[in-house]
Amino acid sequence: MKTNTKHIDILCVGEVLIDFIGHQSGAQINNTSDYRRYLGGSPTNVAMNCHKLGLNSAIVSSIGNDGLGEFVLKEIEKVGVNTNYIKKIDKKATSVIFVSKSETTPDFIPYRDADFHITEDQITKEMLLATKIFHTTCFALSKDIAQTTILNKAKEAYELGCQLSIDVNYSEKIWDSSKGILEVLKEYCQYNPLVKVSEDDMFRLFHKTLTHQQIFDYFHNLGVQTICLTLGAEGVILSQKGKETIELPAIRLEKIADVTGAGDAFWSGFLTSYTRNKPMRICLESGLKTAAIKLQNIGGLPDAIQL
Repeated sequence: MKTNTKHIDILCVGEVLIDFIGHQSGAQINNTSDYRRYLGGSPTNVAMNCHKLGLNSAIVSSIGNDGLGEFVLKEIEKVGVNTNYIKKIDKKATSVIFVSKSETTPDFIPYRDADFHITEDQITKEMLLATKIFHTTCFALSKDIAQTTILNKAKEAYELGCQLSIDVNYSEKIWDSSKGILEVLKEYCQYNPLVKVSEDDMFRLFHKTLTHQQIFDYFHNLGVQTICLTLGAEGVILSQKGKETIELPAIRLEKIADVTGAGDAFWSGFLTSYTRNKPMRICLESGLKTAAIKLQNIGGLPDAIQL
């Protein structure tokens, strides 16, 4: 009997950092006087969320050899996620982002140092052979050394049979690369990743409003089979090449505590059901339920969520 060697359900490659989230609801950063410290970084959120949803997840990232780096490791280890692939770097500071507390897309200011120093020796062939989903973000791809590492390892992961995934969380504030965002997306999307993108992301990418069909056509033409377009309070639309789109409404909530990380929560729920070979509609429902739970909690998801 052949054993299943893919014991890493999801390998999240990219930024781990500290989110300092404003304490004053609805205030922009210039009017925020108090902040609370939370573990952040989109790939980190996804790895932690997926673990809480029952997956075996791991994070590949880099932190400073400092007090904030110690906080990062302690928080991740507390949840039980594998931290063996997180590298500590001397003379580099753990990256930090200040975020406003908002019910819409929050304002943020990034202070980056260690997070983009991800090197190819952190991701071995043996790890990729053991991985089901290789996940990253546009934030992680925004700066070398991480960009070159991720693109090279994405190609290797694809060739070794991993399903790729990407959150197209593009922002001009964090993009600092000789390669343009569209060039990098084209390179990554040739490996047919599962794509999560929002209307806000696409507006920032193209500086204009695109129709839903234009968004789907853009990614399908790059070689992507499956695209999840999140619509905030309006829900989500999924497009699979050659199939009918699926549109589901968001779960209505009386009160929203914090929107930071809601997209990561959605994608965590989606990917969790995807790894369990659930139909796409169920994957979307899982994502919407997970996002609704996150919206009612400041910081991360609660432990041991049952969908």
